[in-house]
Amino acid sequence: MTVEDARPSHTRFAAIRARLEAFEPSRGPASWFYEFLLFGFKQAWACLFGGLMLALLMATHLFYPDDAPLHRYDFLTLAALGIQIAMLAFRLETWDEAKVILAFHVVGTVMEIFKTAVGSWVYPEEAMLRIGGVPLFSGFMYAAVGSYIARVWRIFDFRFTHYPATWMTWAIAAAIYVNFFAHHYIPDMRYVLFGIIGALFWRSRIYFTVWREPRWMPLIIGWLLVALFIWFAENIATFANAWAYPDQEDGWQMVSVAKFGSWALLMFISFVLVTLVSRPQAPDERS
Repeated sequence: MTVEDARPSHTRFAAIRARLEAFEPSRGPASWFYEFLLFGFKQAWACLFGGLMLALLMATHLFYPDDAPLHRYDFLTLAALGIQIAMLAFRLETWDEAKVILAFHVVGTVMEIFKTAVGSWVYPEEAMLRIGGVPLFSGFMYAAVGSYIARVWRIFDFRFTHYPATWMTWAIAAAIYVNFFAHHYIPDMRYVLFGIIGALFWRSRIYFTVWREPRWMPLIIGWLLVALFIWFAENIATFANAWAYPDQEDGWQMVSVAKFGSWALLMFISFVLVTLVSRPQAPDERS
């Protein structure tokens, strides 16, 4: 048996989920309400890493001592690393999910270094653990997105219909990533990219199982809903002074709605990265 074989493929959540899904409330409104509650519970579990990071940002913003020997940003970096180690040690996360998180950390940090250099946003506090003007905890914020997608994919057993060829999705993701850098020097191509995504995925459906019966929605709608959630989370993070956009330097205000489009594109990149460890499958395809 190899080391990889010895690693558990399921987390501790699997046993809890099995018990919850085995529960049998009466048919009708009671079962509908139970499915709604189960959906919320599973979503909260999928958000565990991101939720803990947001809680840390807010708690340190409100209570971290100004005279602490360790900079707040450095504390956040070490805390995020500790959360990641603990989630693996206590089998709250699989090794495949950890690989996705590492990929997101690298991809996100590279973009952060460039974006802060051109003044798209700034990190207003001091840090020792940083690259240029980017504290290392920032990569974990991107990793939180990857963690959520990888976990929610497994928890809800995602299946798809009319999913485009893999090479097409990778080509679009690469173009989006390049555009995040290139639009500072050439015309922004985001609307062209939105159009290509819409043309390729307008028929795509995502099937997810909350409890007994698979449900579905248009895949594009699912992406937009998650992007909206991330935009809300970004407002909390900027309020907690995790980073600041130019229009927030004189005082916090809500993040521009235009950033929702950026998160929608990043959502696409995130989804494609997760397909490295979770191949899109049809509803009738065996795992």
